[in-house]
Amino acid sequence: MPWQEHIVSTPDTLHGAPRFRGTRIPVSVVLDNLAAGIDAEELLRQYPTLPAEAVGAALAYAADLARDRIVSVPA
Repeated sequence: MPWQEHIVSTPDTLHGAPRFRGTRIPVSVVLDNLAAGIDAEELLRQYPTLPAEAVGAALAYAADLARDRIVSVPA
């Protein structure tokens, strides 16, 4: 999944933290919840404005970061 279509970072929203396009939900919230064992269905219930594609996009973004390279976040 091309996470770049779903994740943005702008300095005027959430101090530039990566977030899901069209929301104020940081990517870290999704990753933290997944790491805590919350499944995708529950996560989408807890955050009704979160697009269904967000979970896959967050995992793809984290995989890119784990490859230890610089990852540009589109505006």
